[in-house]
Amino acid sequence: MQFTAKQISEFINGVIEGDANVTVQELSKIESGEAGSLCFLSNPKYENYLYSTNASVVIVGQDFVPTEEVKSTLIRVADPYSAFSVLLKKYNEVNQNTKSGIEQPSFIHPSVKIGKNVFIAAFTYVAENVVIGDNTRVLAQVYIGPESRIGNDCTLYPGVKIYNRSVIGDRVMIHGNTVIGSDGFGFAPQADGTYSKIAQIGNVVIEDDVEIGANTAIDRATMGSTFIRKGVKLDNLIQIAHNVDVGQHSVVAAQTGISGSTKLGERAVIGGQVGIAGHLSLAKGTQVGAQAGINFNTSEENKQWHGSPAQPLRDWMRASVIFKQLPSVEKRIASLEHTIAQLKTIIDQNSTINKNER
Repeated sequence: MQFTAKQISEFINGVIEGDANVTVQELSKIESGEAGSLCFLSNPKYENYLYSTNASVVIVGQDFVPTEEVKSTLIRVADPYSAFSVLLKKYNEVNQNTKSGIEQPSFIHPSVKIGKNVFIAAFTYVAENVVIGDNTRVLAQVYIGPESRIGNDCTLYPGVKIYNRSVIGDRVMIHGNTVIGSDGFGFAPQADGTYSKIAQIGNVVIEDDVEIGANTAIDRATMGSTFIRKGVKLDNLIQIAHNVDVGQHSVVAAQTGISGSTKLGERAVIGGQVGIAGHLSLAKGTQVGAQAGINFNTSEENKQWHGSPAQPLRDWMRASVIFKQLPSVEKRIASLEHTIAQLKTIIDQNSTINKNER
């Protein structure tokens, strides 16, 4: 499909600078833009590509001032990155598979309630008393356990596994091979040194507008529910343990592990490979840097934590500078110890000479 710069500017509330009738039919990166493509400039590091790109249209900020001649038509907006993300979403919707119905072979229990315009791909298993909302897409080899509820406009990518009694809200996207509702890690130590499994009888509740990356595991609660609140974005390869509560609009990067019964305040930002211990409460807006370890509660909102064990950002930065200097500090200490030893030898020798002279 082709769109003119004018049509695009109206869609993203932009102002055109250049040929309003130039057409585009694809989206591209600014460094590889060709004629007929549209791209954006948000990061100043990429400004040099603006002057060499062959892209027909480039989205830029309202206040951007070019330092060289620009061949492309510009569309000025308040936030180029957000505007381009809107176009990416629309482009994706246009190009998505819009099929509906149930492919075979699949197993759909007779008690399942399926909404309007639902697509269920082949080799899917949907157990008894499941409810699937309107416009939801369930792709190949998905398992949906008994009494689970899937909302409207959801997408379950291939290989997703939804255990029994899970609740998934509207507009939720779950990527391939993610497991929702597996047993929490609960074992009681016995007198003979063995472990007895504690039954996990709770469930997982995922609220509206959540996206979950591939190969992530979210454990069901021992009792009650594990909560992923509205608007949360989870990366690939994340482990969320039983009875965790991830606050709304939080984002969690890959390879993070959150231990049981911990609560993340809303709008938390958790970097990659972070480890968070169990039974903790992290304040609203808490930001945790990559590879940090959190083993304490936080009460101050919007605070940044780094390192393992984690500490406030400024303290961590000072400590990092000192850490880098440790080899030279070690040499200086060794040199000082050597000097002190020499001085001690001289003092001892002088003391002996003085005693002999007496």
